[in-house]
Amino acid sequence: MGFILRNAVIPTAGGYETTDVRIEGERIAAIGKGLASVGPDGVELDAHNKLLLPGFVNAHTHSSELWQRGIIPPYPLELWLAQLHEYSPPDPEKIYLSALATAVETLLSGGTTVVDHLILIPGQELATLEAAVRAYREVGIRAFIGPLLQDQALPACLPGGEGEAPAYPLSTAEVLALVEEAVEKYHRPEEGISLMVAPTGIQLCSDKLFEGCAELSQKYDLPRHAHLLETRAQQMLAQEKYGCSAVKHLQQIGYLDNRTSLAHCVWLTDADIEILARTGSTVVHNPLSNLRLGSGIAPILKYRRAGVNVAFGCDGAASNDSQDLLEAIKIGTILHNITDPDYRHWIAPRESIEMASRGGAIGLGLGEELGSLEVGKQADLVLYDLTQLSLLPRTDPIGLLVLGRPTQVVHSVWVRGKRVVADGKVTTVDVAKLRQELFEHSFWDPWRRSQQVAQLEARYRRVMGLPE
Repeated sequence: MGFILRNAVIPTAGGYETTDVRIEGERIAAIGKGLASVGPDGVELDAHNKLLLPGFVNAHTHSSELWQRGIIPPYPLELWLAQLHEYSPPDPEKIYLSALATAVETLLSGGTTVVDHLILIPGQELATLEAAVRAYREVGIRAFIGPLLQDQALPACLPGGEGEAPAYPLSTAEVLALVEEAVEKYHRPEEGISLMVAPTGIQLCSDKLFEGCAELSQKYDLPRHAHLLETRAQQMLAQEKYGCSAVKHLQQIGYLDNRTSLAHCVWLTDADIEILARTGSTVVHNPLSNLRLGSGIAPILKYRRAGVNVAFGCDGAASNDSQDLLEAIKIGTILHNITDPDYRHWIAPRESIEMASRGGAIGLGLGEELGSLEVGKQADLVLYDLTQLSLLPRTDPIGLLVLGRPTQVVHSVWVRGKRVVADGKVTTVDVAKLRQELFEHSFWDPWRRSQQVAQLEARYRRVMGLPE
């Protein structure tokens, strides 16, 4: 089915213009005033007073964390992880529901692509993946699923290790074999579902795991993903493990290249930043989780000045605690005004929109396919209603979208040329039913306490120099 959007507002170098946009198949077929009709089987849409933008990429999240949204206390990452893992959902059906919800929230906040660093249920790894794949197919969002990989147990995440950490249940070879099997079963980029190699990070992964993932990336042409130096503790651990920075080490073992995206990147040096720029690696900025977990403020202005590609992510719904991509873009835009007194270095709304769309696409190796309004590119598009109260009065549409608090402003969304949101409602799944199922599969539990946190907390405080 084809579409023609009549009189859409689109950004130009000089401001904005009102024009028509035609979608044929999966691509943008034409942009211009007075375009011919799409024919009897096509749909014409009045886009008057509506802003058309390329879809954003939610470039880092963990969908299954939805089940712990709002409940984990104010902990730093290492203690937060202990509680997260203790209460991770044991049921693939919950994985399915949380992936559905993540996709819906992403679409309704301007995202057309989600990168899900998916936490796997031990012993049910492939069932976990199948559940997420099924959800993303049903919603129709473009999904990159990176099974969250590790081959070391949680106590290894802290520096100053005391004796041998417990063995991880799977060997490195078994973890890599699992990834290869998952790729054969679920990697279908032509259908909008792609697999990634995605070690969790240097804190829980051996060099052999990183190297094996790099080999699989080359073999199957897969994007690479990982967390990188999210916390001060991880920076300390890298020096302890490698005698150099984690960035330099990952470069030495061949993990960094132009299809590598790295979440957080808070604790990097200027020399690290230069390595990322030289290798073409992408930084995924997750400002809300970095604040929620006290991890720090990533030096995004330095990255941009050094020529490093930057994208935005929500991170998981238990460290944010939402999947509102517009909120992440706003905070990630204005947060850095306090890090540099030279306001000429600050991020303008149009720059943040480009980071969220084209920056995310580049990080996935899709810069030539997605991320801008150009004829021939994939029709991953979002139409915003500029008559909604939160986008009024009429000033600058993109400024209102980024710097304001837009609510219920997404009118329509197309992914790969298919309209999956119309008149502000997702058309592919029953959202009312999803809400009911999320309600019925959960319960109020505000006093939950974690035994794993209690076991790890004394060591964490000692390592970080905090009073007992």
